[in-house]
Amino acid sequence: MEACAENKVWLDQKRCNHAVARLVPDDRLVDDVTTAARMKAVKNEAEIKGMQMAHEVDGVAMAEFMAWLEKTVLAGRKVSEVEVDRVLTAARARQDGFLEPSFPTIAGVGSNGAIIHYKACENDTMKYLGQEDPILIDSGGQYVYGTTDVTRTWHFGKPTEEFVEMYTRVLKGHIALDSTVFPEGTPGFVLDAFARQFLWKAGRNYGHGTGHGVGAALNVHEGPQSISPRYNNQEPVKNGMIVSNEPGYYVPGSYGIRHENLVLVVDAKIGDSEEGKGFLKFEKLTLIPFQTNLVNIDMMTVEELDWIDQYHEKVWKKVGARLEDGSEEKEWLRRNCEKINRSK
Repeated sequence: MEACAENKVWLDQKRCNHAVARLVPDDRLVDDVTTAARMKAVKNEAEIKGMQMAHEVDGVAMAEFMAWLEKTVLAGRKVSEVEVDRVLTAARARQDGFLEPSFPTIAGVGSNGAIIHYKACENDTMKYLGQEDPILIDSGGQYVYGTTDVTRTWHFGKPTEEFVEMYTRVLKGHIALDSTVFPEGTPGFVLDAFARQFLWKAGRNYGHGTGHGVGAALNVHEGPQSISPRYNNQEPVKNGMIVSNEPGYYVPGSYGIRHENLVLVVDAKIGDSEEGKGFLKFEKLTLIPFQTNLVNIDMMTVEELDWIDQYHEKVWKKVGARLEDGSEEKEWLRRNCEKINRSK
């Protein structure tokens, strides 16, 4: 260090351990996100194709798993959170290119779903899923060609009116963020409120960020970008980045709701004029249906219902083509991708 006294040291202290960081004098420190991190965050064409494939394959695994879970619970058998994790991981492991879960599965029944980073273990805290409680499942797969991270909330019985309202408000926020068009150079904290607005209108909120970066066959949590209320992160959301869209709502001791898709940032291509250039939007990567019988249709706009139908049409086209005709999982996917009955 003394031999190069005039040189500066570029170090991202947020991602460096204290033992190394303390060696650099303040007058020589350049504390900023590294060029490598910024380059890694913007995916190239091969990485994007790999991530798209990973989500199609992951959709197959989730359809297999959900067909089993729904059938089992509706038959009257209760399923432990640990068994949910084990069967879901096995479904992913049957897919070509699977390596391992991209992070420990969060499978929270009832009140355990309100614990944001819950991990089920065979102890006194473990719950069993029946028809009386919802389950929040946040999981993902690490494949040789891509990384997935998805959250869905399910209920196979009769939910309360409050649960349906909150499920719908969280979904409306998810759709609002997914549908947003924004100018290049926009940092993630500017986008965060789009996902929270419908909870805020009801005096509700959630205590975590709305989105994080995701690596291509790398870390499931990747910076430097994020979508959260933390306004000190000024990193712009750029074309080619992949982020999560995961608003939620949690009632301690009762239940948790979260809707998470991974999305790719792409050129919005607004019109032909010069003025319309330089805007971005999100393109959905995740291919797993939402449970539409938990949606309060009266709270939804026509545009929001159209969004759901169009998304489910895409899921059916991409994932359904990979499923065997006549299989239980293809029938499950077909039913869950049907257009919403708007006459309720």
